[in-house]
Formats: sequence, C-alpha cells, structure tokens
Amino acid sequence: MIFRPLARITWETPALRHNGTFPVDQYTMSVDAADPSRQFAALLDRHRGIVLKVAASYCRDPHDRADLAQEIAAQLWRAYPNYDERRSFSTWMYRIALNVAISFRRSGTLRDRHAVALDEALHDRADDTQAPDADARVRELYRCIDRLDPLNRALLILYLDERSQREIAEILGISETNVATKIGRLKERLRNDMSEA
Repeated sequence: MIFRPLARITWETPALRHNGTFPVDQYTMSVDAADPSRQFAALLDRHRGIVLKVAASYCRDPHDRADLAQEIAAQLWRAYPNYDERRSFSTWMYRIALNVAISFRRSGTLRDRHAVALDEALHDRADDTQAPDADARVRELYRCIDRLDPLNRALLILYLDERSQREIAEILGISETNVATKIGRLKERLRNDMSEA
C-alpha cells in the first residue's frame, strides 16, 4: 500500500452526511477504504479536537502550538499504515499525540533556556471578557498545569476529556489501578496548588 503525503492539513468543520450527522469512524473507513490518504484526512478532521487540545495543553505560544499540531499530524500520518482498525481511532490518536507532545516539550527545553518568559501577573492583558477573579483563577490553573510533569499533564488532559480509566490506561500504557491512584493524587495536588495561590 502506497501512501501519498497530504499537501495541507485543514481544521475546518467536517462535512455532514445527508441526514445531518457527522460520519462515524466505521462509515469513514468503509467509504474511503480504497484511498488511504482520504481515509486518514477524514479521520484526522473528525478527531482534530484531540490534536488541538493536546497542542494547547503543551504549548502556550500560538506559533509553538501550530508547530506542535503540525508535528502531531505528521507523526499520525507516518504511523497510519500501522493503525489497527479493530481499535478506537481516538485512543490511538491520543497515544501518538501525547507522545509527540512530550517529545516536543523535551526538545523545546533547550530553546526555552534562551527565552525569558512573560510574567502575565505583571502585565495587562487585552482580554477583559472574564471577571478579574475568574481570570486570575484561570491563569493560576494554567500555571499549575504548566508545572506538571509530562505524564501527569497527559493524565489531566485525558481526565478532563472524560475518558474512562480503562481508556486512559491503554493510552498511557499504565494499569487502571495506577490511573485511579494518579488521578486522586493529581486532584489533591491541584487543590493544594490552587488554594495556595
């Protein structure tokens, strides 16, 4: 099977079927079975929220976010020939996206050493859509998330996306018991960090 690289990844809303619903993975798989690049593009478009969520969780700078999203899409494309259609596409996608994000973050630490971070607490923000207290709480939550190690950050993303413990365990390659324990500890840590702020 020969795959052609996609010229451009788009993040537009996927087309609706004639009955007004989004195509499901199995539908996409059967319709585009003859053209793997179209099949991949349809699946990527349907699950693009995963890519964007992971990129936003690991990168605050919009340019870095875009770079990471593109790198995730490229890695997904490279790994697609090995995708097992008997498994959930979103689970497979999360696993790859999180691994790419963690690697991207690690490689970015060298770049980060030469940059001076902007302390948002000392500067005015242009967005006045939220109340000042809520805005401060959101900024503090992002700071807490930024301080998490890669595994806990990935765990938090999956937990907030309401993934089951079984699915989180499969994506992260740890046991369900370990997931439950880590989620409990992570909640406690976030509560403590937020109360100290």
